[in-house]
Amino acid sequence: MTELSPDRLDGVTVLIPRSPSRAAALKDRLEARGARVIVSAVISRAPIEDTAPVDDAVTRLREGGFRWVAVTSVNAIDELVAAAARQATTLAEMPVRWAAVGRATARALEATGVEVAFRPTEASGAALAAELPGEPGDHADQAEATVAPSVLLPLGDLATPTAAVGLRERGFDPHVVTVYRTVAHPVSREAAEAWQAGDVDVVVLTSGSVAREVASQLGPHACVAGVTIGEPTARAARDVHVRVDEVAASADDDGLEAAVLDVIAARLAADTPEHGDTALAPEDEVLPVRTPHLTPQEEQ
Repeated sequence: MTELSPDRLDGVTVLIPRSPSRAAALKDRLEARGARVIVSAVISRAPIEDTAPVDDAVTRLREGGFRWVAVTSVNAIDELVAAAARQATTLAEMPVRWAAVGRATARALEATGVEVAFRPTEASGAALAAELPGEPGDHADQAEATVAPSVLLPLGDLATPTAAVGLRERGFDPHVVTVYRTVAHPVSREAAEAWQAGDVDVVVLTSGSVAREVASQLGPHACVAGVTIGEPTARAARDVHVRVDEVAASADDDGLEAAVLDVIAARLAADTPEHGDTALAPEDEVLPVRTPHLTPQEEQ
């Protein structure tokens, strides 16, 4: 890695294990600062085989059967849009309030014409559950006050129960419906070779499933600094021994870009003569590339 200024990334290689479409904006930003960026998805979204549950949920939405829809992933939005289209309607026409886990999810919902009524202070399912407005008993109608507010949670098949459990503990009635599947996607040869050669300086982790697949397909690498999109992803990464150096301050490209810059700035400070070299010590183990495999764990 060559000598850098605080806002430049010349000589730095960043791996974004995400689909090209989702990684494009961050890739452009980092390349504009001089970085070499490798984009290689390690997971992909697949349709569910049985659409009846999501279709039933959309029917209930149309009939006013939910107080809230709490969306914790951009991936869920396309599936909801498709389900609504099968019933010749749109999400914007639904008589319900919408909550989004973070800024990117809120923007994706707004792009469909939906008005987002709530976004938690932290982009996590736990924060969404803890802060979602409305409790049983907050209605003028005393009969309605005894009914737990119903919340639709459209999730992927590997999603953790964090949001549902938190909402239930607060007196809500969460209804979980699986709207997409998460499957492993083989990492590219370029990414695998750069990782094993020690050429990757930073890896950007955008979900727990991504962190687990990086560990499964590439193996933890002591020299690769990890940047995560939020604390849930950081916890998932640490659970599979993937290094975490920085958690983005916001769950979007702004936050991820700033986190990458912070990581490189910290490495530059550590690479001064009084701190010595940060290269991988001989006793540190670099695990071999493995074949793709999704664990049965659930994703936040």
